[in-house]
Amino acid sequence: MAAPTSRKFLGRLPLPERTFVTDALRTETVGGVILLMAAIVALILANTPLSGLYGDIKDFSFGPRALHLHLSVASWAAEGLLTIFFFVAGIELKRELVAGELRDPKAAALPVIAAVCGMAVPALVYVAVSASGGGSLEGWAVPTATDIAFALAVLAVLGTALPAALRAFLLTLAVVDDLGAILIIAIFFTQHINFIALGLSVAALVLVWLLHRKGVRTAWIHLPLAVVVWALMHASGVHATIAGVAMGLMLRCTVREGEERSPAERVEHRLRPVSAGVAVPLFALFAAGVPLSGGALADVFSSPETLGVVLGLVVGKAVGIFGGSWCAARFTKAELNEDLAWADVVAVAALAGIGFTVSLLIGELAFPADPTLAGEIKAAVLIGSLTAALFAGILLKLRNTTYQRLCQEEERDEDMDGIPDVYELDSPEYHLRMAAIHDAKAAEHRRLAEVAAANDSGDDGPA
Repeated sequence: MAAPTSRKFLGRLPLPERTFVTDALRTETVGGVILLMAAIVALILANTPLSGLYGDIKDFSFGPRALHLHLSVASWAAEGLLTIFFFVAGIELKRELVAGELRDPKAAALPVIAAVCGMAVPALVYVAVSASGGGSLEGWAVPTATDIAFALAVLAVLGTALPAALRAFLLTLAVVDDLGAILIIAIFFTQHINFIALGLSVAALVLVWLLHRKGVRTAWIHLPLAVVVWALMHASGVHATIAGVAMGLMLRCTVREGEERSPAERVEHRLRPVSAGVAVPLFALFAAGVPLSGGALADVFSSPETLGVVLGLVVGKAVGIFGGSWCAARFTKAELNEDLAWADVVAVAALAGIGFTVSLLIGELAFPADPTLAGEIKAAVLIGSLTAALFAGILLKLRNTTYQRLCQEEERDEDMDGIPDVYELDSPEYHLRMAAIHDAKAAEHRRLAEVAAANDSGDDGPA
């Protein structure tokens, strides 16, 4: 009996999956740069004479009171705009479960274990640090999240290109993190439930699902329904972003006969730029503006809650993801891709310590009755994310030459058929095309050699 082949950890992706990851992360990278700029603008506004105007805009409230929707601008950003982000996250999760890296339980085990450890260890670090200093344990969930858009923005700023396998690993970590964040928000930050509003929201969700199954995809029907689902979810006491996740999970991700793309892919293609380039940056604009005076920065490293957040993001994430990956690989006897090293896993694990968007959201939810502490937690998220980015940037730069070589190999298409050559090495047609290309080049060089020889023989030199 032949010995079973070992699984590859961070091995080459199938071509369709690689294409999807590349396209999805290209949009996230652009959005991440906009997100980074929005955070910088927020910090400038909060730490200059414009802070008063900035605060007034954040606190300005509008909307119908009768529908429980008389909210501040900051709340509209957190519960309204972020619903778009979580809707796209729901589509990503559904796709990963149906057609992506998570569809095969055996193949998914390793990245899922890594992601779960990458959430559990930061939470444990926070609890240990905060409890030892007599601080509140309410913020345990703050350092559990990964902001893939911000992480990709860091890569763009550094000029570092990750190989496709590492990019897919980072995306899978973020997707599982998003699922964890959804569950945390739904379970731990829902205190008072209006069951009538929740039941009506679920009924509206069922209607959305039935219309989708019947093939009704008219935007002027689904958009008002989505608003109703969101408003009822908000009125129920459950965080309104859960409505976005639920609607995203309802979309079909498989392609049927006569379709070029699935409904989920079409909707995601339209909304991902809105989510990455508008919704998330606007949330950051109103959430990231915290005072960063010398005293405030010193307090971050002296308060047990804020120190727990910083260490959770910087240390907990790196230790959790790397430790989970290494242990899972040993347990499943998976072999690391020979082109990569465990140092690359450490670098990606450190990069995942950039929490930002979801960490800021959870920070607001964790301390609703203490705005001062909530602001300090936000400052800790910013400092922890920046520190993780610097640490990851150093590690990635050390391996950048290797990454550039691997990326060039992945992109090489010498026969110019639109498919990278590494995916055609077992194809006879590919080798025949390459042979014809090389024969043509050889014939051209022979012709040039004959011309050079003729010119050389006719040159008598100086008189």
